Amino acid sequence: MAARWWRCVLRGLCGAALFLSQLSVLSGRAGSLVTTKLLQPQSTLAKSLTSTSTNAPYFKALESTEIPPYLTNCPSNGLCSRLPPDCMTCNTNYSCVYGKTATFDCKVKPHVHCVDENNHEQEDFTINMTCQFCWQLATSDYVCTNSTNCMTVSCPRQRYNATCTVRDHIHCLGNRVFPKMLYCNWTGGYKWSTALALSITLGGFGADRFYLGQWREGLGKLFSFGGLGIWTLIDVLLIGVGYVGPADGSLYI
Repeated sequence: MAARWWRCVLRGLCGAALFLSQLSVLSGRAGSLVTTKLLQPQSTLAKSLTSTSTNAPYFKALESTEIPPYLTNCPSNGLCSRLPPDCMTCNTNYSCVYGKTATFDCKVKPHVHCVDENNHEQEDFTINMTCQFCWQLATSDYVCTNSTNCMTVSCPRQRYNATCTVRDHIHCLGNRVFPKMLYCNWTGGYKWSTALALSITLGGFGADRFYLGQWREGLGKLFSFGGLGIWTLIDVLLIGVGYVGPADGSLYI
């Protein structure tokens, strides 16, 4: 009886040991699966970081090959002295004598190619220009915006704020875009000769005033027969000297 009892005990112990060993094996496999899943996103992140770091020089190379905007206005293989000011950088001397010719050392900007008189490519050169600021240039050396809201026929003559830009190949000191007060000088397409001819021939019916866009005065002349001729004579004189102009305030052409 005692021998049978010990055999049952040994069998129970062996079964418990086998169960514990299988349980440890299963728990080890589960832990390895969990660690694999946890490490997988990190490896993916590492790959993405690696790919980003390897592609960074490529993007920098693309940025470095961009064409500067000033190149569109820079002629290729032309004379360096004839380049527009936007294509060069110069050491301007603001202490030069006003109105006198001054010499400035200049250098072409990157990606700009120009030559000298002997057709030799160069980067450093000199230019000669009159010592004066851009706003002191002659009116033919810059272009200004035009205003159609001011009255050209007025006493005193009206001015307007214009924005002026220096023409290419004109060199000067200071800003190349500057504000300036100009007289109103725009035109609406009305001819002085046509207005005067209508005033002489059909002024009694207000044709001259209708032509100039002054329909109220035209109706007044029409229904008063030119003010019995007096208004007609006055308008001939006023239009002749240019005192009466278009209703929109523009100049005659």
